[in-house]
Amino acid sequence: MLRSIKDLENYTVVASDGSVGNVKDFLFDDLTWVIRYFVVETGTWLSNRKVLISPISLQKPNWKEKTLPAQMTTDQVKNSPDIDTDKPVSRQHEMNYLDFYGYPYYWGEDCLWGVGMYPYMLYPGYTNFLYEQANPNNTHIIDDKTELEAQQNDDPNLRSCKAIIGYHIHANDGDIGHISGLLVEESTWAVRYFVVDTSSWWGKHNVLISPEWIDQVQWLDCSVSVDLSRQKIQDAPEYHSTEQLNHQHEQAIYEHYGLTGYWTREKK
Repeated sequence: MLRSIKDLENYTVVASDGSVGNVKDFLFDDLTWVIRYFVVETGTWLSNRKVLISPISLQKPNWKEKTLPAQMTTDQVKNSPDIDTDKPVSRQHEMNYLDFYGYPYYWGEDCLWGVGMYPYMLYPGYTNFLYEQANPNNTHIIDDKTELEAQQNDDPNLRSCKAIIGYHIHANDGDIGHISGLLVEESTWAVRYFVVDTSSWWGKHNVLISPEWIDQVQWLDCSVSVDLSRQKIQDAPEYHSTEQLNHQHEQAIYEHYGLTGYWTREKK
């Protein structure tokens, strides 16, 4: 199921022994368009410090109570490496964070989450099982880790979801609107669609555009270019935020653009 990031703001992250704080933002990887961290404001129990919480630690969300249960303790959060969430997060900071919690690195593999499609696959115990299945003789694990550590100076390309709201969308024949929201898949935390507000051109009209169709993001100009015509976007199935996006609507979107749905490709 897809969720709006607006609806997820202020959800409470709950550790095994108490509340951690409320979600204020999300950091996504702009290469794979997957949310890698929740930016959580801890409140007075930790001097209003902002911390990062990885989806790797999350259990099944309680949508009714608006809570995100996490497999960690408040002491772990308190003692986790300090990261200035108002500045770019370096790869070395990520490595320190993941090492502290005992999580494998998610980069360097073909899947959305390293060895698998889902973040829980990287949780300690589950990952070891996967490695044992893939490497019954425990071969290549050291070499793989060495290769991942060699990437410690790479740019992790983490971006704020809140910051990208308002970016202008450029079609191949002119401006078309701006990003008013993001829809993420709750099982993988992949960003599946931008909600594009085209009201400046056609009145109240919202459509969905997948990050897969992006030609270029101009971060300094706060704009996104897609190789689609304005007319093609205008004629796309309209999106209504008050209605739950179903699979039939998603199929209609991809069929409109003559493209294969991500759900088909990821099953291969």
